[in-house]
Amino acid sequence: MPAKPKVPSPIESSPEAINENLGKRVKKLRGDRGWSLEELATASGVSRSMLSEIEREKANPTLTVTFRIARAFGLTLQELIESAEASASKIQVIRANDRAQVYRSDKQCEIRTLSPINLEKDVEFYELTLRPGGTLRSQPHFEGTREFLTVEEGSVRVESDANSEELAKGDSGTYRADVPHAIVNTGKGDALVFLVVIYR
Repeated sequence: MPAKPKVPSPIESSPEAINENLGKRVKKLRGDRGWSLEELATASGVSRSMLSEIEREKANPTLTVTFRIARAFGLTLQELIESAEASASKIQVIRANDRAQVYRSDKQCEIRTLSPINLEKDVEFYELTLRPGGTLRSQPHFEGTREFLTVEEGSVRVESDANSEELAKGDSGTYRADVPHAIVNTGKGDALVFLVVIYR
């Protein structure tokens, strides 16, 4: 697998999480007051179409737009953002169609990250699709790193240093990943593998 990425330490709520929940918060505040979109547009000076996009989490409002919305509700910018942060879900979801989670996609394989990419972590979770004849070869990771693998579809050969094992559908294996290692598709179709990398 790719070397462990260097990412910033997590904060309580990421800007993305706050932005995602801002739309829900605006919709709730508008509903609490019994306002239509047109009424909020009049009160805030923000267009109805922009407000609709924000509520449906389809828009990235600027600071100025957010400030105008907050003022229309009689809130400060900080109060509106803090209320959106407080209402943020504590469950992080990675959607099946989120292409931002695709780490690599080429003729050999596709690697999709199933663990949040914005968090510093000691465990990483991947979905790996190996094309027919495809191989994922990796250089040694940090000392003590291990990989755990389960074959969901197809068959693969796992190589770790001088050792190798054949795995079929439903088989699982674990091996050292602080030495040169590889996962090779030995079947005629795509091989689907779930892979967990644990850093010591």
